[in-house]
Amino acid sequence: MNGTIQAPSIEYALLAPILVVFGAAIVGVLVEAFAPRYLRSAIHLPLTLLSLAGAFALAVWQAVKGVPTKPAAMGAVAVDGPALFIWGTILILAFVSVLLIKDEEHFVGSAAAVPGSAEEEQSLVERAAHTEVYPLLLFAVGGMLLFPAANDLLVAFVALEVMSLPLYLLCGLARRRRLLSQEAAVKYFLLGAFSSAFFLYGTALLYGYAGSVDLAKINQALGSVGGQDTLLYIGAAMLGVGLLFKIGAAPFQAWKPDVYQGSPTPITALMASGTLVAAFGALLRVFWVGLGGLDWDWRPVLYGVAILTMVVGAILAITQTDIKRMLAYSSIAHGGFLLIGVIATGTTRAQNTSALSGLLFYLVAYGFTTVGAFAIVTMVRDAGGEAWHLSRWAGLGKRSPLLAGTFAFFLLAFAGIPLTSGFFGKYAVFQAAVANGATPLVIIGVVASAIAAFFYVRVIVLMFFSDPAADGPSVVLPSRGTAAVVGIAALATVVLGVYPQPVLDLAHTAAQSLFVR
Repeated sequence: MNGTIQAPSIEYALLAPILVVFGAAIVGVLVEAFAPRYLRSAIHLPLTLLSLAGAFALAVWQAVKGVPTKPAAMGAVAVDGPALFIWGTILILAFVSVLLIKDEEHFVGSAAAVPGSAEEEQSLVERAAHTEVYPLLLFAVGGMLLFPAANDLLVAFVALEVMSLPLYLLCGLARRRRLLSQEAAVKYFLLGAFSSAFFLYGTALLYGYAGSVDLAKINQALGSVGGQDTLLYIGAAMLGVGLLFKIGAAPFQAWKPDVYQGSPTPITALMASGTLVAAFGALLRVFWVGLGGLDWDWRPVLYGVAILTMVVGAILAITQTDIKRMLAYSSIAHGGFLLIGVIATGTTRAQNTSALSGLLFYLVAYGFTTVGAFAIVTMVRDAGGEAWHLSRWAGLGKRSPLLAGTFAFFLLAFAGIPLTSGFFGKYAVFQAAVANGATPLVIIGVVASAIAAFFYVRVIVLMFFSDPAADGPSVVLPSRGTAAVVGIAALATVVLGVYPQPVLDLAHTAAQSLFVR
C-alpha cells in the first residue's frame, strides 16, 4: 500500500496537568528501581508534592488563559471548564492526602510477609517502608484526572483502570490489622472488577448502537438511529451500573464500608475525596454529554437510586459502632445528595449550569471536610493503633478539647449546619433541583439529612458529655503534615461556609463551558 498514515494531533499543552502527574509517577518507578533504599523516601516526597503543585498551577494557567472550545487529543479528552475545575479539586485533595501519607507508620514494612509472622516482625524492627506508595498514588491521581475529562468511552475505561489498580494495592498495605486490610484490598478489587466489567460491556453495546464510542457521536445518534433501542437501553444501563459501583451508590455500596474500614486511613481519605470527585465527574460527562438526549429515560432510574442511596446511607450509619464505617456510610448518603444534582437537568442552558455549578461546589466542600475528618481519626490511638470503636471516643472532648471540637465541626459540616461548607453545598444542589422540578426528591433529601444529623450529633454528645475511660485512647502529637491537613481542611470548611460566593462564582463560570456537542 502506498497510502500514508496520518499522525494523531495531540495538544500536549492542554493535557500538561495529566502528563506531569504521569511523568512524575514514571520517575518514581525509576527511583524505586535505582535509588538506594535509604534515599527513596527523601526523593519521593518532594517529587510527589512538586508534581501535584505543578499540575495544579498548569490547570490554573489553562483556565486563566482561556478554556478551549473543542476537545483535545482528536476529541478523546474534553479540557472544558468542569474538567479544569475538577482537576484543580482533585489535585488539591491529593496534595493534602500526601501530607498524611508521608507519615509512614500507617503502612506495613513488608506487604509480602504473612501477618503475624517473624518476617513481618523483622520488617517492623528494621523500620522498613513501602516507598512505592508514592508512585502508586501518582498513577491513581493521574487516572482520577483523566476519568472525568474522557470524551471517549474507551479512554474513560483506561482511565478507570489506571485510577483503580494502584488503589487495590494501596488498600492492602495497612501496618496494623493486616488481615482486615488485605480483605479490604480483595473486596475493592472485586468491586472494581464488577465496575469495569459492566462499564466495558455497556461501552460495547453503545458502540453497536452508535457505531462510535465518542460521547458526542453517541449523543448525535440518539436522534438518528432507529431499530436499535435494545442495544441503547441495555448499554446505557450497563454503563450506569459501572459508574454507580464506583461512587458507591445503593444498591451497589455493599463492600464500600469494609474497604474504608480496612484500608490505611490516609488512603481512605484519598478514596473518599478524590475518587468520589473523579467518579461523579465521569458520571456527569457520560449522562449529560453522551446520553443527554435520553434524560427522560435515565432520570427516573437515577431518581430511585438517589432516594435509596440517601436512605440506606443515613439509616445504616446509625447502627455503626466503628468510626470509619460510620464515615463510609456518611459518604454513601452524600453520594445520594450529589445524585440529586446529576438528576436536576432542566430545559434551558441556565438551569443546567445552575445544577452543575452547585454540584461542583458540593464536591469541593465535601472533599475538604472528608480529608480533615480522616486526618483526625489518625490521631486518636489505642495501644494497637487507631481507636476505631466509637466507645473509645467517649470523653475525648475532656481529654483534648481542641481536637474533639475540630472533629465536631467537621461532623456539623457533614450534617449541613449553617455557617459550614456543607450547608451551602446542599443548598446549592437542592435549590437547582427545586428549580428544575425535582422538589419531591429534595424533600426526601432534607429528611435523610435530618436522619444523618442524628448520628453526627451522637458522636459529638459522646465526646463532650461522656466521661473518659481510665484506659481511654491517647491523642498523639500530630506531625507537621497531619497538622497542616487538619488546618487546611478546617479553614476551607469555615471559608466555604461563611464566604462561599467566590467559589460558587468560579464553579458557575466553569459550568458554562461544558462540551455538550
